[in-house]
Amino acid sequence: MNMYAVPSPGIPGCPPGLEYLTQVDQLLIKQKVELIEALIGFESNNKYEVRNVMGQNVFYAVEENDCLSRQCCGPLRSFTIHILDNFGQEIITVTRPLKCMSCFFPCCLQELEVQAPPGNTVGYVIQQWHPFSPKFIVANEHNEPVLKIHGPFCGWSCLPDVDFEILTMDEVSKIGKISKQWTGLLREAFTDSDNFGIQFPMDLDVKIKAVMIGACFLIDFMFFESTN
Repeated sequence: MNMYAVPSPGIPGCPPGLEYLTQVDQLLIKQKVELIEALIGFESNNKYEVRNVMGQNVFYAVEENDCLSRQCCGPLRSFTIHILDNFGQEIITVTRPLKCMSCFFPCCLQELEVQAPPGNTVGYVIQQWHPFSPKFIVANEHNEPVLKIHGPFCGWSCLPDVDFEILTMDEVSKIGKISKQWTGLLREAFTDSDNFGIQFPMDLDVKIKAVMIGACFLIDFMFFESTN
């Protein structure tokens, strides 16, 4: 594993542990293949590696919940994802409550909270109701909307990569995207292991960059977590 050193802390306005995010405008989130899932379909806690554009591991993420929730609720399950740096220090916590999910009922909308460091809320991702297309609001720590995320029809695309566009609140400018990337026929057919790329402006608020990582996990669970 390539270990990438985290810059010295102390950047004004930057939560401890997020200093590295001030230097990047792209991240790759690679879900690790679990052998037991691939062989018998037993749902295990998701694990992810967060890499930079050079393929170096910068963070590591692991899902926490109970076995009953994973097996009975599947991709609808609540979760807490702990994101650790290369020194094993938890720097981001992503929490999703248990909610029903239906594109036909506006009362069944998904959301999650992002904390960095744990205990310090930096933002939220809130699903907007739409009968056909995935739409989300990205909000800051005061629950004030700052960006939007729009996905393709029902979160699906005929193309190998599926793009969720990151837009300004007036929907005039596209400033980035979250892309679900094709992982190959065998992995797509027999596992729910996915790769995602995140692109955002270099000067985006570092706290909102952390929220975008959380948005990527929510999109994964909502649209790509079904085990075949």
